[in-house]
Amino acid sequence: MKRILQGLVLLSVFCLAFNSSVLAAGNTKPGGPSTNGNDNISSIMTYEEMIEKLSGLEKRSKGKIEVSTLDEYGKSEQGRSIYVAKAGHGETKVWVQAQIHGDEKLTTEAVMQLLKTLGTSGNPDVKTLFDELTLYVIPMYNPDGSIMNNRETQLMDENGDPVSDSAFVDLNRDWALDGFEANESRVVYEYWANVKPDFAVDLHHQGFKTVYGTNESTSFSLGISLAPDGPTLPSLENGYYNKVTKQMQAYVYDAMTKYGYTHIDQYQVGGEDAKYYIDIRGGVVSAMMLGLNYNNLNPDGHSNPAIFFETKGNTREGNLGQKSNGYLTKQNYLALKELLMGIATGEVHNVNPDHWNDIPAYPAEGYLTDYAGILPIN
Repeated sequence: MKRILQGLVLLSVFCLAFNSSVLAAGNTKPGGPSTNGNDNISSIMTYEEMIEKLSGLEKRSKGKIEVSTLDEYGKSEQGRSIYVAKAGHGETKVWVQAQIHGDEKLTTEAVMQLLKTLGTSGNPDVKTLFDELTLYVIPMYNPDGSIMNNRETQLMDENGDPVSDSAFVDLNRDWALDGFEANESRVVYEYWANVKPDFAVDLHHQGFKTVYGTNESTSFSLGISLAPDGPTLPSLENGYYNKVTKQMQAYVYDAMTKYGYTHIDQYQVGGEDAKYYIDIRGGVVSAMMLGLNYNNLNPDGHSNPAIFFETKGNTREGNLGQKSNGYLTKQNYLALKELLMGIATGEVHNVNPDHWNDIPAYPAEGYLTDYAGILPIN
């Protein structure tokens, strides 16, 4: 319960920091949908529909997509299976996870579109992906939270009842050396330690903000959970993670601009008075880069570079509109597909890492951390 309270305090800091920068939809263009907190999510994929679609994709793919559960490692707090789809037979392993927060639902839609393309398309690019990569895709990391339409998941006791009304855990802060609060965290961690991926991509949603220097509503932010050139990342793998994560996101930025997606920026938090980069060592993709070795399940200290995407809006706060869902899902799908191609062809490594600095961002006042408060930028 101590870690739950710590997590709630940290979450409140982030929410306060970010919400103060949220602008009314009417003040930005293209404005975010205004649903007055009453999203109609009937058209958004449910857990049961995801299972059905995964089964259908596996059959139609004729062996190209392999679907399984992580039941051998365990199930969610409420006893649901966590599904994974494997595609490709290449040497480079890429981990993709979506909806670690249960109210960030369009991320699942995006990875399902990717799996459909991989399983049914005869495009030469798909062959390249299969030949060069092996993908491990978790379309819905947090099935319980998705069904509750809640960011977090609720802890349950041995009888399957809630531990308490307040016993909720943010799964994206639950990979820690002292153990896991939620079953989902331990299950996925053990699977990650067995897979040992070379790269990871984490798909999220965020609140509304504007691109620096404009009144344009940000539709997509590119993030690295351990700040580039910040307190932690440059020391990992002799600086390789600091370099390659910037290359990955700069590659995505260029690819999306070619499609006409121009309302893209770097992920930052903060209010109108100050903006910060995050340096969060307790997040899942941070733990991947730090080589978390819980209970000696990762004895060789495997680690991998990881980035995340942030699409605007979420269903818990009621700020996704059906008219924009297709647009937002497509941008996630395209960004993911382009990044995978860049990794498969090696083009990602040809990008100048300093091009990361060309992606729009507010002047930053420091690094917001989960271990030392706010640190200054040297």
